[in-house]
Amino acid sequence: MDLKKIKSLIQLISKSNISEIRIKIGNTKIHIKNKTFMKNDSWNTSYPKISSPISDFYDRFSKIEKENRNKYLTIKSPMIGTFYRKPHPDQKPFVKVGDKIKIGTKVCVIEAMKLFNDIESEVNGKLIKVLVEDATPVDYDQPLFTVDPT
Repeated sequence: MDLKKIKSLIQLISKSNISEIRIKIGNTKIHIKNKTFMKNDSWNTSYPKISSPISDFYDRFSKIEKENRNKYLTIKSPMIGTFYRKPHPDQKPFVKVGDKIKIGTKVCVIEAMKLFNDIESEVNGKLIKVLVEDATPVDYDQPLFTVDPT
């Protein structure tokens, strides 16, 4: 889930009467608590507002996102389809965390309309993280891998 979608979700939750939401997409887990719907309660008006858990979460996430954006590169899906890390269920993944990859290294395949499309790296570096679980659907431009270019 990218930063824009998380921002939209936070704004939507903060303007609603939803007190709490938990979302899990692949390896990403998001937990948002909304206390703004309680602002009309009489007990709440007598205390100064310290900070919102939603804004605290957003600030921390934004800082991490900016640091990682400057430090790491992302390999994204060029199409919609099903992501596979291995050429066959009985075989090893094309790449694993810690592998050094080069431009042109096959990193996965994406099945679209019963065609298996080889996805090659467009960057050099060390594979830091696999962002998608094997055999799951992916969208166009969805981040698949994080690569350290150093």
